[in-house]
Amino acid sequence: MIFRQLLDPETSTWTYLLADEQSREAVLIDPVREQVPRDQELLGELGLRLLYALETHVHADHVTGGGLLRARLGCRLGLGRAAGVMTADLALADGERVPFGRHSLEALFTPGHTSGCVTYLCREEQMAFTGDALLIRACGRTDFQQGDPEALFRSVRERIFALPDATRLYPGHDYKGRTVTTVGEERRWNPRLGEGRSLPEFVATMASLKLAYPKRIDEAVPANLCSGVTEPEEAAPSERESDRWAPLLRTQSGAPVLPTEWVAAHARELRLVDVRETVEFKGTLGHLAGAELVPLARLSEAARDWDRKAAIVTLCTYGTRSGKAALRLSELGFSRVASLYGGIMRWIEEGRPVVEKKDARGGQGAEAWLGMDI
Repeated sequence: MIFRQLLDPETSTWTYLLADEQSREAVLIDPVREQVPRDQELLGELGLRLLYALETHVHADHVTGGGLLRARLGCRLGLGRAAGVMTADLALADGERVPFGRHSLEALFTPGHTSGCVTYLCREEQMAFTGDALLIRACGRTDFQQGDPEALFRSVRERIFALPDATRLYPGHDYKGRTVTTVGEERRWNPRLGEGRSLPEFVATMASLKLAYPKRIDEAVPANLCSGVTEPEEAAPSERESDRWAPLLRTQSGAPVLPTEWVAAHARELRLVDVRETVEFKGTLGHLAGAELVPLARLSEAARDWDRKAAIVTLCTYGTRSGKAALRLSELGFSRVASLYGGIMRWIEEGRPVVEKKDARGGQGAEAWLGMDI
């Protein structure tokens, strides 16, 4: 098997390339957006075809390169099902395998650092990619994005440490220049999760950490919830007769969108549906006046009793998730629905007002954000 370990020096993030020597089919784990040119160049030099870009979790310290790789190379994006990223192609179940050539990666649910963490296991090569659940002689923090120290303790002890001692472990980050460890090493030497450490001791240790607020969290988490796609798709005026109710545009993927100036002028006549997560709605960007919060994962159920003829505009940070929401509502029979083109970021960049703009460090929902790794 072809294997490369690639570093983003700014965030100390490891990206992993695995490929089958015969079929030349490849997988990237945790790609970084700024490093996509490097990754593309390496794939080309080695004559590899990228099938999948996989994430171990929704990151807070960097923006994924997955969306850019999908646009350029046609690969599929995958995360654990619990990560809640609706723009991914694969929502992996526990134990589900991702094949490439003669090899495969098995998704093992290892929540605790975040609720959606996954470890990718290549059994035949005795390699596991732990993301931030287990670092070398450390672990990820548990104070953001549904982090749970008890869950992390169980994940490491019952899933990762259940692997053979010789299994090589490759973490999502390392801040001391280390590249690899093993199950046996971490079981013996990890000061937080190694043998001899009890669950109460671990919970107390994690509660006592005095950790800085992650500097890129407000940028990275919303971007990663839409697979790193932060630029709106090109759009053109719609020629569909059914779209005549407003100056609708259609993106290249078919999503109906409306320009910010029209939405601003007609906001009182529209049902504004914000499909972000609660913490984003109450966080630093704020939200549009009159908007109601309906996270994308709950949209289909919530919309069952809505008026199918109402004029609805869906909202999110960059317009990616809201575009998916508009398409979903159209499939459910809503005849007048569109997404805010460019999302709330474009709305703000144009100087338009938002309400309840708060500092996520101390505002409502701060406990749900994902922190940088330690």
